[in-house]
Amino acid sequence: MMDTGEHIEPHKNIASIEEADAGLESVGYIASRRISTALYIAHHLRKPILVEGPAGVGKTELAKSVASWLMLPLIRMQCYEGLDEAKALYEWKYGKQLLYTQILRDKVGSVIGESDDLRSAIEKLHSFGDVFFSKRFLEPRPLLRALEQPHGAVLLIDEVDKSDQEFEAFLLEILSDYQVTIPEIGSVMAVVPPIVFLTSNSTRDLGDALKRRCLHLHIGFPDEKLEARIIGSRVPGIDTRLLTQLVSFVQQLRVLDLKKLPSVSESIDWARVLVLMHTAVLTEETVRDTLNVLLKFESDIDAAGKRIAELTRKSQQAVA
Repeated sequence: MMDTGEHIEPHKNIASIEEADAGLESVGYIASRRISTALYIAHHLRKPILVEGPAGVGKTELAKSVASWLMLPLIRMQCYEGLDEAKALYEWKYGKQLLYTQILRDKVGSVIGESDDLRSAIEKLHSFGDVFFSKRFLEPRPLLRALEQPHGAVLLIDEVDKSDQEFEAFLLEILSDYQVTIPEIGSVMAVVPPIVFLTSNSTRDLGDALKRRCLHLHIGFPDEKLEARIIGSRVPGIDTRLLTQLVSFVQQLRVLDLKKLPSVSESIDWARVLVLMHTAVLTEETVRDTLNVLLKFESDIDAAGKRIAELTRKSQQAVA
């Protein structure tokens, strides 16, 4: 839950869908028309984007790429069961408070004054007590840090479906008004509303209230043409024939009844492995030796292993 660094450039305006598409491509993210459109709309309507889809299709990478393109700090909050306000919004600097309390105790005589009566002494001490719950004793966490960025930020609330429903309800104020309420201080509004991405792998159904506040974007597995462009951008120098065979093989795997279908991230890893092995043509032997890069369960490897000869032959025919 750390930001990637401080940037001072002003918030860049996204003038069109085409500019969003080109901007993402300039930082290595090959987006579909649907993704570029969602980013353009969200930017102008100041609405968060709820990005759903299987793991490894580029949901988190989308937020990182937007931050890189717009030259904004990326502030990421990884969600998990039991996540609460203290970890997501702010904490009090208890050590600093304790130190100042000790100083106040040592100076209590001079603070109160010898001539003060009990009532005025209590009032003076009370005024010092309020200081301990001011912003100087506040430790901002990701949500508050995103609101305080002077030139905006990209806020990534990753795997929100892993958090509790109570935390999901807590997010509603931030996603509606880009502000949070701290009881001891009051409301803190965003200096510049952040661009917000929430990602979900659909491990549980999200509430209607959260979905209403967001634009919905589903990123599924890409078609052959788009996947070839994505891999080509991430693995420069890969042979065109090998790329065509690789994509054809992966696309065929996704039709099989597997526990976990290979995602785009696995396709990219496999392409890097094949280049590392100086592979010129996809062969049955090469596939068997490297299938564990694509598939993560032994049962899937066994199931696909029975079809390797057929799938490899079809992938070779794709470049004939």
